[in-house]
Amino acid sequence: MSCEPWQCAEIAATKKANPIQKPEIAVAMIQRAAHPIIIAGSNLTERCMEGRPAIDFIIELANASKVPVVATAHMVGEFVKRGYQPAAFMNAMEIGQRVGDPSWLGLDGKGHPDLVIMVGMPYYLQALILSRLKHFAPTLKTMTLDNLFHVHASWSFPNASLEDWANNLKVMTLKFGGN
Repeated sequence: MSCEPWQCAEIAATKKANPIQKPEIAVAMIQRAAHPIIIAGSNLTERCMEGRPAIDFIIELANASKVPVVATAHMVGEFVKRGYQPAAFMNAMEIGQRVGDPSWLGLDGKGHPDLVIMVGMPYYLQALILSRLKHFAPTLKTMTLDNLFHVHASWSFPNASLEDWANNLKVMTLKFGGN
């Protein structure tokens, strides 16, 4: 597993993401967060693992962890079709702006997110949002759950196969008490 940017021109500068070597580490970080949120992107229906779209794995993880999900683009319909109601839906750039604004009180109005978890966005778009957050919201912690390493996140899984990605998500779901 490689910890190099999946997109060859993506340069991390002096600060580079910490690789998440085990899914249990990601679970511990999420459990420590007071106001985590998951931002779920449009690639979750296009990428499949074990004969199922990635969105199914994220729904299982969200149900087990109780972390609220923001669905981007048309994804709200995909979540609802599967019986899951996201906490909110908005375009990726808008939620990227909101989580970077320290005066925003989060989806529930009870506090600014302290951990932003991103998954399933087009790589270039997620890289841009993470780069902005790294430079203009330096105290905000970010994590990616994709199988593609994101240098601009605080923590990211290394580049891995779809099989490893599915295993990471299943282990995380189990550690949160899911199936």
